Amino acid sequence: MPVSHLLLLLSLLSVGASAEVVVRIETMFGNVDIAVDVDRAPITAANFLKYVDAGLYDGGRFHRATRPDNYTPSPPNRPAMEIIQGGINPARRADGFPPIPLERTSVTGLRHVAGVVSMARGTAADTATSDIFILLDDQPSLDFGGRRFDDGQGGAAFGRVVAGLDVVRKIQQQPVEGQNLRPPVPIVRVSRLK
Repeated sequence: MPVSHLLLLLSLLSVGASAEVVVRIETMFGNVDIAVDVDRAPITAANFLKYVDAGLYDGGRFHRATRPDNYTPSPPNRPAMEIIQGGINPARRADGFPPIPLERTSVTGLRHVAGVVSMARGTAADTATSDIFILLDDQPSLDFGGRRFDDGQGGAAFGRVVAGLDVVRKIQQQPVEGQNLRPPVPIVRVSRLK
């Protein structure tokens, strides 16, 4: 086989390889490893990895936790959910990037189930920047057409926890005021493993 054909074959095989990047979140309670789906959620994954590579999550924090004892859905027709939410180092907020377009679950095929990682957004669809949340329960209300957001557009799932879900649960059980973790749980570092 000519070398040019062999190189083409190797490049095609690498395209078919796993399109996940594993990222580690280091906390005082242990590590959380996330498989980021760069194939099915390319815009959201690239955005998250841009923040990781810039070191903006280093010194960040998990600042929100919802669970049955502290979450009353508003309006009441929205289902309760169990999550932790965190973001970049507050001192580096000015170094962040512009909001990204929403990658709807109707396009990516990803679903908001326990262990999934998604980008937090505001009430408008294309407002996600750097905050992420990790689900501890199945939450179809966050998928496209769900009731979590008034616009029915849902959130942008982009990865899943592959190790450390027990750490996520421990963070969720820390003291809260309302939904705010008090004190917030520091994020030591976030980096790529592969």
